[in-house]
Amino acid sequence: MRRLLFVLSATLVLAAGWLAAPANAGGWAMTYLDPLPDRFQSGTTYTVGFWVLQHGTHPFEGDLGKTGLRLTAADGKVMTFDGTARPEAGHYVTSIAVPEGTWKVEGIQGLFKEHDVGTLTVPGALKVNPPPKDLRGDGKDYWGAIRPPGFPAGGSADRVVAAPASAPASALAPAPVSAPGGKAADEAAGFPPYALLLAGLGGAAVTLAGVRLARRRPLDETPADDKADTITVSG
Repeated sequence: MRRLLFVLSATLVLAAGWLAAPANAGGWAMTYLDPLPDRFQSGTTYTVGFWVLQHGTHPFEGDLGKTGLRLTAADGKVMTFDGTARPEAGHYVTSIAVPEGTWKVEGIQGLFKEHDVGTLTVPGALKVNPPPKDLRGDGKDYWGAIRPPGFPAGGSADRVVAAPASAPASALAPAPVSAPGGKAADEAAGFPPYALLLAGLGGAAVTLAGVRLARRRPLDETPADDKADTITVSG
């Protein structure tokens, strides 16, 4: 019993650490789209470029995992178009062919939670969710001549321009976010902000129960039947 309680306590502690890791690492990203056609028609194939940027400002360092675009119709039909990495950091491309209808568009972002890009009407255009007014970069320039829409060249400015005045509305697709470590960051990482508190309280409760049980049993007491907790499967 003592061993079981110890294992449960250790499991809860490890779970709490695992939940905290995405938030500490900045566990959220945003999907930007390259300029798109003004109008989409059914039965036509379109090549769509997109960028997956951690914190909305820089490419993820390491193996991001699977990327792409997911389209979901009002009746629940889902179409997924896998992304292929381009030479530029954080840049991907895919080809889509979409039937008539209204589709919710999401960016598949590998290790990060899916990003809600906007709504595509076919025949019609993509209505992109409003971008934030601006995002703070780190002053580094991660790209050459080919770069995400609205990002200035040179990397000298610490402010990343989210949407230049001359860019079409379809050029960008980020959604509003809060600063890293805030509520939006925790939710984007895939778990509610109270998850760590519940995990910590659960571990404390199990540990306390184990201590009380150990105090009730005398040190020289031995179980009446050591085989009672043993299950043998023959054959």
